[in-house]
Amino acid sequence: MLDAAFVLMASFALLLVLGIPIGICIAVSSVITIALVLPMDVALFTTSQKIFSSLDSFSLLAVPFFILSGVIMNSGGIAMRLVNFAKLFSGQIPGSLSHTNIAGNMMFGAISGSAIAASTSIGGVMVPMSKKEGYKNSFAAAVNIASAPTGMLIPPTTAFILYALASGGTSIAALFAGGLIAGLLWGGGCMVVTYFIARRRGYRSERLVEKGTALRVTLEALPSLLLIIVVVVGIIGGVFTAIEASAVAVVYTAFLTMVVYRSVSLNDLRDILIQSLVMSGIIMFLLGTSSVMSFAMAITGLPDLISSIILGLSDNPVTVLLVITVFLLLIGTFMDIGPAILIFTPILLPIALKIGVDPVHFGILMVYNLCIGTITPPVGSGLYVGASVANEKVEKILPSLLPFYGVIVLALILIALFPQITLFLPRLLDL
Repeated sequence: MLDAAFVLMASFALLLVLGIPIGICIAVSSVITIALVLPMDVALFTTSQKIFSSLDSFSLLAVPFFILSGVIMNSGGIAMRLVNFAKLFSGQIPGSLSHTNIAGNMMFGAISGSAIAASTSIGGVMVPMSKKEGYKNSFAAAVNIASAPTGMLIPPTTAFILYALASGGTSIAALFAGGLIAGLLWGGGCMVVTYFIARRRGYRSERLVEKGTALRVTLEALPSLLLIIVVVVGIIGGVFTAIEASAVAVVYTAFLTMVVYRSVSLNDLRDILIQSLVMSGIIMFLLGTSSVMSFAMAITGLPDLISSIILGLSDNPVTVLLVITVFLLLIGTFMDIGPAILIFTPILLPIALKIGVDPVHFGILMVYNLCIGTITPPVGSGLYVGASVANEKVEKILPSLLPFYGVIVLALILIALFPQITLFLPRLLDL
């Protein structure tokens, strides 16, 4: 069995290095491994069965609906409205444009559910503007890159829905409530770093919004921000389930962009639906193949091996949790957040439960860890997209990113060591 486990990991790593799409890597390595343990015909039948059974879940309807609402919002031109709204709160602060970028990423990322969308939409506006006002381009790019993943923590977000499915039914409402705190902690840490760097470098502070326009700017942004309130409060308050909330989000965003803002027309719907279909198909394929890999791991005894290794390092729960945290940080540097959640939740969650970690706390910790991987080398897509938005080389941005990495990891350690930070709100709301 250990030989089969080695084949699984080695073939998966080799295919990744060769640049094969990760869904194909998962499927091929899993089938090869299962075929070493079971007859080929049984292996192929089992693989097909696992893929279809993993997708036969009513809860999965929330994923394509939230994706569709995010794509509608991305196409609806709401970035500038949120940027102008963020300017209301940052006009007199050193590094005001960078603070606006952070706040804009937090809001737009939460609405769209995508760090890439936030980085390109908000950063595409704020980075050139910051450069024009005398900010160092690498610093402006670092601010945009570092704050973009906050929207993957601030609900609504598909990452927590995937974790809830992979963990066997952890409360999505509780994950959303705790994720909100984690996202605000991440974004707040970026603002602290930005403030001190901007003050030291003398990046000028000015009023970014003309007097008398605050009410108009707020009213223009309020309908977009209401989506977060409606969805999150609705789920947490028990008004509707996550699936119902995703459908509400689609109807709301369609009405907002087509009727209120009139930035999306009927002719745009075809492209929007195709883009949503492609994105949903990718996630569903990853979900199906990840279930096959989980089965391959189970029959080779790999989860038990990993569990025994980690638990054998120490009998101190804090030490074990920190080891898991470091492991997830490493995983996040070369694997996308979706497949990482689907593959490693069934392996690591039982270990966390053995040492007394709350499944909601572990889910928030896991997503936070993997979000860091989206902005770190060598694979971090957020890092390279952010560099492209700023038209800057990655190696020139990395030195400016180091202080942000420091405060983000510090917040991660606080979340890991003090679970009450993220569990306070879920428990207060009795979730």
